[in-house]
Amino acid sequence: MAIQTYTLNAGRINKFKGEILAHAQHVEVLGITGQNRKMPKMNGDTVVYRRWLPYGATSSTAATQNRPAATAASHILDEGSTPTADSLTPVDVSVTLQQYGCLYGVTDKTVDQYEDDIPQEMKRQVGERMGLVREMIRYGAMKACTNVFYAGGTTRATVAAKITIPFIRKITRNLLSNHAKMITQILSPSANFNTAPIEASYLVFCHTDCENDIRELPGFVSVAEYGQRKPVHEMELGSADRFRFIVSPELAAYADAATSGDAVGSGFLSTTGTYADVYPIIVVAEDAWGDVALRGVDSVDPTWIPPGEKDKNDPLGQRGYVGAKFYSAAKVLNDGWMAIGEVAVDSLAGA
Repeated sequence: MAIQTYTLNAGRINKFKGEILAHAQHVEVLGITGQNRKMPKMNGDTVVYRRWLPYGATSSTAATQNRPAATAASHILDEGSTPTADSLTPVDVSVTLQQYGCLYGVTDKTVDQYEDDIPQEMKRQVGERMGLVREMIRYGAMKACTNVFYAGGTTRATVAAKITIPFIRKITRNLLSNHAKMITQILSPSANFNTAPIEASYLVFCHTDCENDIRELPGFVSVAEYGQRKPVHEMELGSADRFRFIVSPELAAYADAATSGDAVGSGFLSTTGTYADVYPIIVVAEDAWGDVALRGVDSVDPTWIPPGEKDKNDPLGQRGYVGAKFYSAAKVLNDGWMAIGEVAVDSLAGA
């Protein structure tokens, strides 16, 4: 008789982790960029990212940190004289890991008698819910970037225009002045940390409500017209100028935030019909932000306790649980290499 071995029958826990990760990655949009780190155990709860100030730059603002200054005259050497040695100045950005999780409960009667497989549905819901939580962690961190541009105004309350080519070129000019590098690779949408090369560009993430206005941009090229170029994500719309646009229904607007205008009279979308909703458009350059990623089988800790397992807290084995937990952190590492464009969107009322 053959001995039952681990390789003969894979453990349920591995399959369960695979199910959780697959569903968690389904909603992942923002996570295809950024400096991703996998935090090992027993290394504390703080992640420290470091960069070095270029010569002549100062740490005062997002602009001054990324604009080196040097003159040829100050670098002329005197014959036989050793120049004064300079030193590097580090900029450290710290972020503290937080623990996130969710839990569903189920009874033995539900498992034994209900017509649907409730635990299986709970597993799917846990994966999707954790993926959404992870995306909201990223979204909260990224839209807090201090390098902000307001369409048609100077504050969120005075936003009075939708996205236009001059508006995105204003953002482009700022990023290029800050020496922000265009993204040339993205993370593979898998459980691994593999990367995939792309054509150099800035990536733009925004809500699906912005899609019509983006498609109306002069010179917009849809994904269907790419030819040999490959989309960076299944939710990519297309490109205009130096930008490639990726949309997601999870990247919600600030409802009724443009309080200085008339949303209905201006033809903008509004939650209440009074003030225009304001949509953050997140423009990302290379190494602009950092993320402790939800990737790999060790990054999510799932729970599946089926009914029937008896202990002193449940002596009859009447209760079961499905859940998961993980540690996460996200942080803008260089505000000058990211930009937030806050815009209104067309209500399409006359369409």
